[in-house]
Amino acid sequence: MTAPDDFGSTAVPPATAKPAGLWEDFIDIFVSPSEVFDRRRNHGFFLPLIILTIIMVAIAVAGSSAMQSVLQSDIARAMAAAAKKNPNLTADQMAGSTAMFSKFAPVIAGFATFFVPLIVGVVLWIVGKFFSAKEDIAQACMIATYAFFPRILGALLGLIQAFVLDPSKLNGMASISLGPARFLNPDTASPAILGLLGRFDVFTIWATVLLAIGLAVVARIPKSRAAMAAVLVWVIGSLPVVLGALRA
Repeated sequence: MTAPDDFGSTAVPPATAKPAGLWEDFIDIFVSPSEVFDRRRNHGFFLPLIILTIIMVAIAVAGSSAMQSVLQSDIARAMAAAAKKNPNLTADQMAGSTAMFSKFAPVIAGFATFFVPLIVGVVLWIVGKFFSAKEDIAQACMIATYAFFPRILGALLGLIQAFVLDPSKLNGMASISLGPARFLNPDTASPAILGLLGRFDVFTIWATVLLAIGLAVVARIPKSRAAMAAVLVWVIGSLPVVLGALRA
């Protein structure tokens, strides 16, 4: 029961703010990421990760035909490198591997979308310990999951390019990226350099910035420390790309 005020009227208690819905997170992560990380610091990451995975798989399925020429170029280079290492690899075997990879590309995209944020979250949790971050592993995975949401925009922009650009100029995934790797010829450029420059893609940098913001907000550490931790995660993420290219 509310008490009357000095003028005899009944005081109305202030309304409690309605918690933001999950769908609002998927908008705010693009415009006000600090708010998303602040209100989700003690929430799980599984549902957002499932939604992210479903969206990315849907984009991969919808654009499978348009992306064929892009993927085929990368697959052809990979098969050529494999043939150099294994001269016994026949043309039929390479054609079969190419067809299988193309067919299961959406499935591969789904697995990558689901597991890569988890791996990045674990790495962020470990790296954060060196910068006095107190977030737990679930919070680190939550940060990584939301940090990957801008990649939805990246996938859509890549798909649009695959539809509208001259297919003869789409000689690999790097050709539809938004970074310096776009301007290299993958047939002549060093695979290691191409892979490293691919890590400077706009959406990879965007995800790294979100990792820094999330770590600063959730772990309550200075922004400078969070930024250094995020850059270190970026460096660690670059190592498999460069080392794999060197081995190939």
